[in-house]
Amino acid sequence: MFSHIQLGAKDLAGMTAFYDAVLAPLGLERIEEPHDGGPTGAGWHDKAVAWRRFYIQLPINGLPATWGNGTQVSFLARSSEAVDQAWATALAQGGIDEGAPGLRPHYAEDYYGAYCRDPEGNKLCFVCYTAHPEITAQG
Repeated sequence: MFSHIQLGAKDLAGMTAFYDAVLAPLGLERIEEPHDGGPTGAGWHDKAVAWRRFYIQLPINGLPATWGNGTQVSFLARSSEAVDQAWATALAQGGIDEGAPGLRPHYAEDYYGAYCRDPEGNKLCFVCYTAHPEITAQG
């Protein structure tokens, strides 16, 4: 559905280290790309999927990056273990707990998710659908 998601960052080096660690359990790898002419940033992708990417970048308008109230980025995991690992890694890397891993049947019977905020306040979700491995197997 989405091509890419981008969040602003204040501390690009710190946020890059955070996302390198947190996205690894989800199978996402850092993209090594030439500078595109915009502000400095970093990106991650699943090598099996051409254009579902996640980026952080210094804001193009030069103003400080801020988190969005009501905004959440949800990362699809291949298993509940990957959800657990991404969430635990996020907390170990300075993230803030917003909801421990577990089933959330009020969303869907097989919805297994965990929530946190990154060190700059962006809300993140890690989720898998336990009864539908064909969804998570595709990345």
